[in-house]
Amino acid sequence: MRSRLTLRQLRYVCEVARLQNVLAASRALGISTSSILAAIDAAEHEAGTRIFNRFPAKGIRITPAGSRFVAAAARLLAAETEFARATSDISARIPDPLRIGCFEPLGTLLLPSVLRRFAANEADVEIVVREGDQSELRDWLSAGEIEFAVLYEGDIIAPFDRTPICLVPPHVAMHPDDPLARQEAIRIADIARRPFVLLDQPEIAPQLLAIFRLIAEAPQISFRARTYGAALAAISEGFGLSILNLRPLTPIYAEQGAIVRKPIVDDLPFAKLVVADTYGAEKPYFLQSFIATFRKYLAEIGTDGFAVRNPGHKKDLLF
Repeated sequence: MRSRLTLRQLRYVCEVARLQNVLAASRALGISTSSILAAIDAAEHEAGTRIFNRFPAKGIRITPAGSRFVAAAARLLAAETEFARATSDISARIPDPLRIGCFEPLGTLLLPSVLRRFAANEADVEIVVREGDQSELRDWLSAGEIEFAVLYEGDIIAPFDRTPICLVPPHVAMHPDDPLARQEAIRIADIARRPFVLLDQPEIAPQLLAIFRLIAEAPQISFRARTYGAALAAISEGFGLSILNLRPLTPIYAEQGAIVRKPIVDDLPFAKLVVADTYGAEKPYFLQSFIATFRKYLAEIGTDGFAVRNPGHKKDLLF
């Protein structure tokens, strides 16, 4: 039969058995004697026998059956303490290896710089980064194969808890010899009929094409790139220009002197970079630490370190 006794009541009974006195137990626990007597009554009802013999003016003495009851209760309370300690360790300890999901275009752009700082503040741990598209990240999160994911906000990750990191305005990336490279900022109409390098990710390509529909035009796609690095390489080789979001936190090999980035004049929506997880409000320590490190790093390098923004846009990009 299921016991109706609470752990608190068992703790009261064990304290009375230890001190052999109800009043002393109430003082030690900082509770009323009536609460302790109620716990004893409940325990004796549950056990079906007397646990303590009461002697007026002499206190109480534990019975043989009571000794067995208290011994069992002590084992249960010890197990509860161990459980609390173990679950506390789970929250505080970093999984080893720490598996992180990352939207593929972001892996080269920013994650290594952030992880270097994160790892410097934590104990030695192996970090495994799995790069994928939004659908893959969703599946990995659902299956518990990764602890969290760094990606752009989107409907596909709506079921997960999302912590915003920053907003990222779109910009135009082009070869230095492109005539538009001499302009301070670019209009979408300026590039509508120019060769276009499309970052052909399932979640990105439709959004890029939708930008051109705002001016009733279609881009002249000259190159389709699956990865951010391939898109930069195509731009540097003169295949055309492209619309991208995040500026690399550190220079990428494909960009060395071969890419010029310009802000866009048109009022376009900004991408929101988030950390998605399945923990909700009860995030473990290591995840809280990663988010704090991420935000602090972006604040230190400033918005010009990760975004190409129109000087006329005053919106704060950091959360």
